[in-house]
Amino acid sequence: MTGPVQDAKGCFPQAFRAELDLLMKLRRDVRRFRTDPVDEAVLTRCLSAVSLAPSVGLSEPWRIIRVGSDAARAAALKNFETANAEALADYSEDRAATYARLKLSGMREAPVQIAFFCDDETEKGHGLGARTMPEMRRYSVVTAITLFWLSLRAEGLGLGWVSVLDPDQMARDLNVPQSWSLIGYFCIGHPERLSDTPELEQEGWEQRFAALPIETR
Repeated sequence: MTGPVQDAKGCFPQAFRAELDLLMKLRRDVRRFRTDPVDEAVLTRCLSAVSLAPSVGLSEPWRIIRVGSDAARAAALKNFETANAEALADYSEDRAATYARLKLSGMREAPVQIAFFCDDETEKGHGLGARTMPEMRRYSVVTAITLFWLSLRAEGLGLGWVSVLDPDQMARDLNVPQSWSLIGYFCIGHPERLSDTPELEQEGWEQRFAALPIETR
């Protein structure tokens, strides 16, 4: 195994840590993509990061669907547009006006679209850690997604997490087993622009905490 040399305490060099910190700061939820294609070798390399993620009981419950056909993408887009219209109707006055301005998906532009599911009934891992907290399987998928996300950003690619949709309808449209639960639908491609500030913050939807909310008991 090659990489930055660790010191006697197992610490990585300061330059490496600074670059890792920058990578995390520049990991943004991208909604504005260019339409040029993504190199398949690069995408495969980024997807390999999923296998590095921790998982409860070593269950590796992630299940990945490449959404490539016109029919599947049209169904996903319809799902989003329906849910988006319903969400807009739930807001009132100024908040509704702000919501209407937001670009909440890159589904029309992103050249790569992927859905991550969790197999809630996988026998892999023999139930270790999931008997008491079955939601840990889904958390495991989220950690895998996070590593995938960072890997994409390191390759100059962006990822947009689309959550304004009906997950059950998505599962039906993609014809997955009933034991699979949608964790996220993702748009992937070359971002139109880069920023270290969340777009929702730029658009005035919400602000990040000024300080980390930590309590002591």
